Amino acid sequence: MAEASVVIVTRPEREAGPWASALQSQGVRTETLPLIQIAPLPDAAALRAVWQQVPQQLAVMFVSANAVRFFMAARPDGLDLRACRAWSTGPGTQAALLASGWPADQIDSPDADSSQFDSEALWALVSDRVVLTDQASVLIVRGSDAQGHMAGRDWLAQKLADAGVQVQQAVAYVRQTPVLSVSQQQRAVQAMTDGSWWLFSSSEAAQHLLQACPDLDVGQARALATHPRIAQRLRQTGWGRVETVPAGLEAQAVSIKSLT
Repeated sequence: MAEASVVIVTRPEREAGPWASALQSQGVRTETLPLIQIAPLPDAAALRAVWQQVPQQLAVMFVSANAVRFFMAARPDGLDLRACRAWSTGPGTQAALLASGWPADQIDSPDADSSQFDSEALWALVSDRVVLTDQASVLIVRGSDAQGHMAGRDWLAQKLADAGVQVQQAVAYVRQTPVLSVSQQQRAVQAMTDGSWWLFSSSEAAQHLLQACPDLDVGQARALATHPRIAQRLRQTGWGRVETVPAGLEAQAVSIKSLT
């Protein structure tokens, strides 16, 4: 990777700073420009009601650390977390579960050195248990967009349904397009042509960038995607150069530094 290149971390603000600092400690020059704004639900009453269903679930699957944070904030006093298992797709969500008090031996999550952190990796871990169980319900906790539509893929939900498992879904937070300051918009324009790399762990962040700065020309811009699906979406949108990098921090840093 050329010495002058900077990696722009686009995760939500709560995660962007720590991730950028961690990459910086691995020798990667970074900046942050959060492109997903996380907000609480206008009314958490429905979320508190969902908690009454948790003891009857085979598992509660959390799509992100934010799903953990907002769902756990609505937890009723005295509810035993050993009542069911928690599923996560990666170490960030797993860490949030542990920090919230979910018992470690009740969490299913891909190993930290897995090549991918996604629904496919989680399914490989839990599918045998799903097939053998008589408990027929899994609760998926996720976010919604500003219009109330659930964000994220339905791949795991379909797999569960195919296995005869009932799927329930709960929205725990809202993912919104941020309002960028004038200086942030100017930096975005500059980063289209100055050799910066945009790091995307969500195709939604790339969509938000174009919504916040609709006149951006991404034809010469460079992007790093943490999953092949994200890379495909970026290429379809017209990004000039798109590279796929590992989702895990250390492997990601090594991959970024190898680019020229």
